[in-house]
This record gives sequence, C-alpha cells and structure tokens, in this order.
Amino acid sequence: MEILAFGVTADEKPLLEQAFAGRHEVRCLDVPLSEDTAPIAAGYEIVSSSVNGDLHARVLRLLAAGGTRMIAQRSTGFNNIDLDAARSLGLTVGRVSSYSPYSVAEFAWALALAVNRRIVRASNRTRDFDFRLNGLMGRDMRGRTAGVLGTGRIGAAFTRIAHGFGMNLLGWDVTQNPQCLELGMTYVDKETLLASCDLITLHVPLMESTHHIIDAAALRIMRDDAILVNSRGGLVDADALVRELRAGRFTGVGLDVYEAEAGLFFLDKSLVAVEDDTLARLVTFPNVVVTSHQAYYTSDAVGQIIDTTVANVADYLAGRSSENTLVPGPS
Repeated sequence: MEILAFGVTADEKPLLEQAFAGRHEVRCLDVPLSEDTAPIAAGYEIVSSSVNGDLHARVLRLLAAGGTRMIAQRSTGFNNIDLDAARSLGLTVGRVSSYSPYSVAEFAWALALAVNRRIVRASNRTRDFDFRLNGLMGRDMRGRTAGVLGTGRIGAAFTRIAHGFGMNLLGWDVTQNPQCLELGMTYVDKETLLASCDLITLHVPLMESTHHIIDAAALRIMRDDAILVNSRGGLVDADALVRELRAGRFTGVGLDVYEAEAGLFFLDKSLVAVEDDTLARLVTFPNVVVTSHQAYYTSDAVGQIIDTTVANVADYLAGRSSENTLVPGPS
C-alpha cells in the first residue's frame, strides 16, 4: 500500500521512508494538508498529516470522497482536526499520544536562557564586529523562582532542569506530580504562581478550558521583570502580550508557537508581506525570541513520532485501536 504524507520536512523524509521500508511505500509532500492540497490525496486510503495541516470538515469530506479511510497525524496536538466530522464520515484518526518530553523541555530552557542572556542580540552584534556589552546584562537563575503551569511529562522534565539550576519551584496543575514534589516543588493557585515567579513556562494541553490561560488579566499579575516561555499555541493571548510589551514589561518572552501560526509557520514567507500585524509586532521587540514551532524537532522525538505513526497504520490495517486512536473506524 502507498501512503501519502503531507507536511514532511527534508530532515523528516528519510526517517519516514526508512521506517515504512519493507511495509508500505510512502509518498512525501512538503506542502501541508489543506483544502487546496486535499485533492492530491485522491486514491490514497491512508493519509498522514502534520501538525500544521488544516483538517476542518470540508477538507475531511474531500479526503473521504477521494477514498481516504485513515488519517495518521504525526503530532500529539489534534486541535487542527474536526473529530466530529471525521466520525460522521467514518474516518479513522490516529495521533502520537507521547514522545520525548526532553525535546520540548530542553528547548523551553533554550528560549529562557536566550532571552535572559540576550543571546540573539549578542550574536547579531558580533556578526557586525560589535563586541560591546551594553544592554546584554542577564541574571543568575540560581536562587530565583520557576513557575511551571502543567507538570506532566514535559513540565516534570523542565522542573528537573530548573532544580539542577538551584531554583525555587512552584507548580500549578489539576493533579500534583509526585516526581515534582520530590524535587521540592510547591503547588499553588495560578494567580500566586504568576505573581511570584521570575520564570514562567507553559506546558498544559491546549483545550477550551486552557485557551488564553495567559490572558490580559494574567499578564498584569506577572512581575514586570518576569520571563515567559510558551511552547503550546493558543495558551497566550498574543494581542494582550503585545500591549504589555509595548508598556515596557517583562525581561524576556520566548515563544516557539503562535496562536495564529497556521499558514505561516513551517513555510518560507521571507519574500512576501506578512499580513498578521500581531506577529509582525512581536518579532520586533528586542526582548522577544520567536521560533518556528521547533521545540519537538530532535532526531529522538521525530523518530519516536514516526515509529508511533507506523504502529498506528498497522493497528488500522489490523482493525485495532490503541491509546493513540482519536476516532476509531466503523466496526
């Protein structure tokens, strides 16, 4: 069987082809799945999508009409898929329920350290042989307080690194993680965490209840010299964040995601005018670092994502469901 994979990066392609070798053929496209590209999938029973695909109801109807019966999403997040529409069309939908938490946790720390120590500004200066230190002063992390919203696998990995730095630890979650408690974390309400922490990182899943968990009110609670890191889109109200940054607040903000990144991230937009005024404003602040949703992008994590995708395809063909099954096929 030949599988059609959308949104495949140049780094990911050989790993994907190798993983399916001896099982199925895989055709890799670098374009994301969307209403414009869905007709390409005509005749493919199994389609694999990336996190930047747009699988709303009309796209799913186009896929189903073309003969697609299974969608294997190569990501943990699935807010880009209309699951109700998939269910009504009899489509099987699988995702990757987990992969290396260290990829995201370590990258969150990379963002935190980059904005704290002004790494991007320093690098840009030295390219012009400007070696002055003015404006590059950071601060020690040791002895300061890290706040972790969401202490699951990724949040716990971030906490272990923070503990290694010698930081005080505050956490917020619906349940307390024993691993974080062993490291000395104290669980508090969200408002206390926001008001008390020097560094705040977000690792909760994106759901209706967590959308804009960092809104205008939450941002106002935070300390003026705080550092905010986010690697899950939609958790931060970007417009409200811009307003606070314009007021001169926050030591630094590291964003690996953007709530309106669909149609922008993973694409080369360097030669066109970007119409998103909020994003255009965000990237101009000297204390903000924006990256292109790459926190997960290590060979370890991508390898695990691909291995799970291969397993999801095998489960579909065998008529099985697993923890990765979002929508089971018709019985």
